Formats: sequence, C-alpha cells, structure tokens
Amino acid sequence: MATVNLSDYKPLHITNAEDFSIGIVFSEWNDFVTYNLRDAALEILEKEGVNPENIKLFPVPGAFELTYASMQLCKERKYDAVIAIGCIIRGETPHFDFVSAGVAQGIKDCNVLTDTPTIFCVLTDDNKEQSIARSGGDLGNKGVEAAVTALRMIDFKRKISDKKGNIGFGQ
Repeated sequence: MATVNLSDYKPLHITNAEDFSIGIVFSEWNDFVTYNLRDAALEILEKEGVNPENIKLFPVPGAFELTYASMQLCKERKYDAVIAIGCIIRGETPHFDFVSAGVAQGIKDCNVLTDTPTIFCVLTDDNKEQSIARSGGDLGNKGVEAAVTALRMIDFKRKISDKKGNIGFGQ
C-alpha cells in the first residue's frame, strides 16, 4: 500500500500535445472519487497543452462498464489514448474481486487487441478513506498519474511510428 504521495507532477514538455485526442471514460459509481480523478486528469492534460476540444468525456454507470466503453472508443481509432477512471471499494462479498479482475482484464484487452493505449485509472481500495486519500487526499491523485501516463504513451507510440528510435523526452 502506498504511504507517500506518488502524484507529484513534473512537466513533460511534449511537443505537439495540442494535437493529441484523448477519450476519458469515467464511472459515475463512487463519484465522490471518480470525479476528482477525472478533474485532475483534465487539469494535467490541459497544462501539458492538449486542446480542451480534443478531450472527450464519457460517463458510464459503474466500473464494469469501463471495459465496454473503452473498447468501443479504441475501435473507433479516433483517440490517441483512452483513460479509464473508476473506483471499486471492497465490500463484504466476493463481488469486489470479480469486478476488479474483470475491469483489469478488460482494460488489458484494450491494450493488446487495439492500437490505442488505454490507461488503467481504477482504484481498488479496501475502504472509502483509502479511495479519498488517492483521489486528491494525502496520497495524491491517481488522475494526475493517469494523464501523465496517457501523454507518455501517446508520445511513445508516435516516436516508434516515426521509426526514429528516440524514446525519451527532449530527444
């Protein structure tokens, strides 16, 4: 379990970020967490220069629906990356395990079955306090990390597509 803030943001300085197109799929279940994650991701994307008109938001009812919506966006081939945002909090039944595993596998499938980087920003915590701590609380905001990851993966994909072989910022 994280005990320090892992979301310290350092500017990436990616060129041409204004042209990036990003889809953000977010669960409305546990919205006291998911909206904070979504808003943090939006803030970082805009700070890095992504044109706000190129960022599309797609709410879905719950975490399990993230996989369907993310796959549909990937299949459209309109987005340079998709960020899947959700929050699953452990309860008293195995439901948590089934949903968590299904969502993780579904997002993994997006990454291996399509050409669109799909970023896993789904909190799987034991309680509300842990989720709050990771969505803007004392352990940072995983939405920041998801946005940074999306930008880095878009940059990675573009660099290998250009066959330059130079992977890394500032090169």
